[in-house]
Amino acid sequence: MRDPKYDILFEPVPIGPLVAKNRFFQVPHCNGMGYRDPAACAEMRAVKAQGGWAVVCTEEVEVHYTSEVTPYIEGRLWDDADVPALALTAERVHDCGALAGIELAYNGLDGTNLHSRVIPQAPSALPVISGSAHPVQARAMTKRDIANLRRWHRQAVDRSLRAGFDLVYVYSGHALGAAHHFLSRRYNHRSDEYGGSLLNRMRLLRELLEDTVEEVAGRAAVACRVTVDETMLHDGIDRTEIEAVIGELGEIPDLWDFVPGTWEDDSVTSRFSAEAHEEEWVRGLKSLTSKPVVGVGRFTSPDTMVRMIRQGILDFIGAARPSIADPYLPHKIEEGRPEDICECIGCNICVTGDHTMSPIRCTQNPSMGEEWRRGWHPERYRRRHADERVLVVGAGPAGLEAAMALGKRGYEVVLVERSRTLGGRVAAEARLPGLAEWIRVVDYRLGQISQLDNVEHYLESEMTAEEALSYGFDHIAVATGSTWRRDGVARWHTRAGAMPIGPTQVLTPDDILAGTRPDGRRIAVYDDDHYYMGGVLAELLRAEDYEVVLVTPEPLVSAWTVNTMEQDRIQAALIEAAVELATSTAVSAVLDDGLRTECAFTEREGRIDADAVLLVTARLPTDGLAQDLLARRDEWADQGLQSVRAVGDALAPGTIAAAVWDGRRYAEELEAPTDDSDTTPYRREIAALDA
Repeated sequence: MRDPKYDILFEPVPIGPLVAKNRFFQVPHCNGMGYRDPAACAEMRAVKAQGGWAVVCTEEVEVHYTSEVTPYIEGRLWDDADVPALALTAERVHDCGALAGIELAYNGLDGTNLHSRVIPQAPSALPVISGSAHPVQARAMTKRDIANLRRWHRQAVDRSLRAGFDLVYVYSGHALGAAHHFLSRRYNHRSDEYGGSLLNRMRLLRELLEDTVEEVAGRAAVACRVTVDETMLHDGIDRTEIEAVIGELGEIPDLWDFVPGTWEDDSVTSRFSAEAHEEEWVRGLKSLTSKPVVGVGRFTSPDTMVRMIRQGILDFIGAARPSIADPYLPHKIEEGRPEDICECIGCNICVTGDHTMSPIRCTQNPSMGEEWRRGWHPERYRRRHADERVLVVGAGPAGLEAAMALGKRGYEVVLVERSRTLGGRVAAEARLPGLAEWIRVVDYRLGQISQLDNVEHYLESEMTAEEALSYGFDHIAVATGSTWRRDGVARWHTRAGAMPIGPTQVLTPDDILAGTRPDGRRIAVYDDDHYYMGGVLAELLRAEDYEVVLVTPEPLVSAWTVNTMEQDRIQAALIEAAVELATSTAVSAVLDDGLRTECAFTEREGRIDADAVLLVTARLPTDGLAQDLLARRDEWADQGLQSVRAVGDALAPGTIAAAVWDGRRYAEELEAPTDDSDTTPYRREIAALDA
């Protein structure tokens, strides 16, 4: 039974000719699968519908070949040949009890057209704004081009209806669509009836909305996703303008979806934003239209959701990332068990799927992207194949996930941890600046394990091969994590000894996390890892009043975080904190009073004075127990032991998401590991040759 204070979240809400069964709305979000993996997309969305979301939408769907976003993999509805793939998503969403929405996009200035090779079209002649500064420039659209765009968009609306969608989006958000580019002074330099005044700049948006309403003719609802403030840009859309736009167009669509700025502004990591961070941008806009309003804010707290509705800020609780972390979030609130919500940690590992053109993944939900190809589910687990006992050594992210998943499958599990706390690297890293919400990875799994009578855990239990063999377990998972190297080996230096190390104090992230600090006041952080750790430790030490210089061979600090859409914020934070940045610089040697460096491009030598150096380089798996057990394989049969496997970082150090995923894989494949398989151990969608 749900708490009555959450009843408002389960009220039905009309959207034009439709009625949403509750206020939970999975807004459009990318997934790195798109047109390449339609069955995987469909099943991923279906699981959201199973979990209680009233409306489940696609990612952005390209409406025409003259505006496509290669290399990124989104949806496509270029012609009738694309209808069946998208129809599968609508069908599966309907099968599971939700309304299906589709977001149509003519990408314009954001479309590189690297596949079609057609010159992109935009309101004005400008370089495209997509991706990695592609050397592609768009041409200014003629009146004929605009007429073509309207016709193509209308054709896509018709195809959307034939595919079975209930809700059709006109996309004018995130600087990712032509309607946005026409609306923005930043991109629209025209002097005709489509440029200049705000009324002129909103003309295309009005026409697309009116065309869509006319085309659906009451057979579907029409939504408009619009940027309410180009927060970081000069001469862009601002609050005054968007209020005027809604004043003019507010009654045309059946629903408004308000977003701030670019995608980077919309999906800010928890390191730089709290839950409901978009409230300041959308508050008050709902009063300008009689139509329902949806917005996002990485909502995980039911109480915050209720406040959004009761204070008249939103009508629908929109979610992308929280619906990825827990597709069953609505059901858990409805069933009176909000404590079981697997809360989003705001790490943005999910958006890296889009940026790397690979299937979506999630730190909290390892089944994300695996629903169709591996048959994994966030809530349903296959029953165990036999009455067997499993020992899991190490209670970090991989060990906790393995123990939880094995327990839910019905195995008897003993989880042992050598330290006094559970959580491993996550428990330690969650104490770093901005990463507090990452502790949810531990909290969720401990909460689930506490409900399982067949899973026991023990602290301060150092495990040897001799002891592990003596207990008579059928299977042993070694999830003992990894350690940071202190010899400089990573990407720049790939073998020990290549970077001579003198008497200067050398620290690693493990030392800092354990409480060790530099002896002197000036420390050089050498980041050859390029994810978050180097930047966050530089921020930590600077906050403790150390003089910090961050050295990296990459041109940007924390370079890989461009994929989590936070690199610019990380670099800005370090600059504001007065961290000295030495980019495109490699460390060639640690001297007795600092570093010898070399330019990453010219090999020109340099020097950086420092009292200590913090090496954020590569990690080594802590796999000694696994190796010892494997070396004693001839003793297994006598002890009833069938298998030993290293899991997570103990197998190969990676992201927390990778460790959690490997823990789930271990539990799923306990009976039949696939590491040595001669065939692909998951389903793929293979394109048929056109005769």
